[in-house]
Parts: sequence; C-alpha cells; structure tokens
Amino acid sequence: MGSRFNQRDQKRKVNKIYNIAITIVSILIVIVAVTIFLSDDGTETKKATTEPKQIADTDSGKVADKPAGKEEETDSEKEDAVGDSEAKEEDAVKEDSKATEEDAEEKAEDGADSEKAGDAELVEVEGSGDGNVAQTYTSEGWKPVGTEQSGDHTTSFEKGSVDWNEMSKAIASGAGIDEGSMKIWWLQNGGSSSTAIGTVSEGDNPKTYRVYIEWVDESGWKPVKVEELKTNDKR
Repeated sequence: MGSRFNQRDQKRKVNKIYNIAITIVSILIVIVAVTIFLSDDGTETKKATTEPKQIADTDSGKVADKPAGKEEETDSEKEDAVGDSEAKEEDAVKEDSKATEEDAEEKAEDGADSEKAGDAELVEVEGSGDGNVAQTYTSEGWKPVGTEQSGDHTTSFEKGSVDWNEMSKAIASGAGIDEGSMKIWWLQNGGSSSTAIGTVSEGDNPKTYRVYIEWVDESGWKPVKVEELKTNDKR
C-alpha cells in the first residue's frame, strides 16, 4: 500500500512539473509570437513612414531643382540684359560721337565761310524768284575793294584787264572765296555800265554763287548781293 501511494505521489509531481513546463513553454511561445508580430508591424510602419519621406524628398528635390533652374535662367537673362544694355550704350555713344562730328564739321564749314567773307555779317533777303536760287543774301560789311583806275570809269570785260581783275576781286569778296582758287564761269554786264554779275565757284566745287557787284567812283567795285545756286547754270 505504501509503495503504491508513493508511486502515485511521484506521478502527481511529475504531472505537475509537466503542466508547469507546458504552461511556461506556452507563455514563451505567446511572447515570441507577440514579439515577432510587433516587430513585423514596426518594420512595415517604418517602411511606410520612410517611403513617403523618400517620395517627399524626391519631390522636394524636383521642386528644389526648379528654383535652381530658374536661377540659372535668371542669371542668363541678366547676362543677356547686361550685354544688350552695353550694346545699346555703345550704339548711343557712336551716334552721339557721329552727331558731334557732324556738328563740328558744319560749324567748321560755317566758320570757314565766315572767314572767307571777311567776317562780314550776312543777311538773308528775299530772292528774285529764280527757281535755281537756293538762298539770297547781302551784307552791310561789304566794302569797295579799291581801284588803280582814275578818271571816268569804263567797264571792261576783257580778261586780264585792270577792270576785270578788280571785278574778280570784288566777286571773290562777296562769295567768300579765295581769289586764287576761284573759278569764274561767267562774267557779264549787270544791266548798266556800273554793274556786273559773275557766276563763280571754288575750283570745281559744285557749290556755285552768282555775285552782283557795282562800281563806286574812286573806290572800286563792291559786292551788293549774292545768290547761292542749286546747280551751276554756266558750266
């Protein structure tokens, strides 16, 4: 009897140990399963969190790239604008320089004409109505050129005569041309014995003048009116 009781008691202990071991193993299995599940869920959550970030980063990169591109375009546009501005400034300087040179040339020509006319102040007057006349002018500063002749004056259109030479001098004075370079195309009577008209130019210069002169007793020939012609009608 005693032996059987002991065997039963040992079996109970063994069964109890088994039950405890099974319980512990079950608990461990549950813990491991929960741990694995939580670990997998965390990984997927992390992936889900990371992927949007990467997408966001990619999109952000694209967005960030666009301003960079715009900035490059802006820099290029600025360079083009600077280049255009510099080109315009150079053109403006060239135009101003050209205009200044033209003004200087015109002033030089006007000054030369004034010097040739003996600094006489010219006054533009109404013309005769001749269509070939560009402008007509006179001057109170014109004076007789002097004469070597004495006694009664007789106009002479003989080239090389004293009267011819003095008429030439008066015509040059009125036209503002150096007598040495003046070319007489025509010299004629002005409608009376004391007047004459000469058509002249400075050498072959196309600018031609018709000069009216009159005789002043004991003082010589004096220019009284000058017409600047459009074309040389005596060539």
